[in-house]
Amino acid sequence: MTTIKCPQCRKETTLEGNPNRPFCSERCKLIDLGTWATEGYRFPGEKAPTRSDDEEEPSE
Repeated sequence: MTTIKCPQCRKETTLEGNPNRPFCSERCKLIDLGTWATEGYRFPGEKAPTRSDDEEEPSE
């Protein structure tokens, strides 16, 4: 049986027969989802420019 560490809490868990894999539980899975939803995971870099409502879209 293959075991891994849960990416959230680092507890040992199995891959086989685990409906929450790679997480150990539904709780760890939802914590990770919440971090993604609140943009907790980001890549460093410059912010992308945003278009204001006053600017016109470029014509083709």
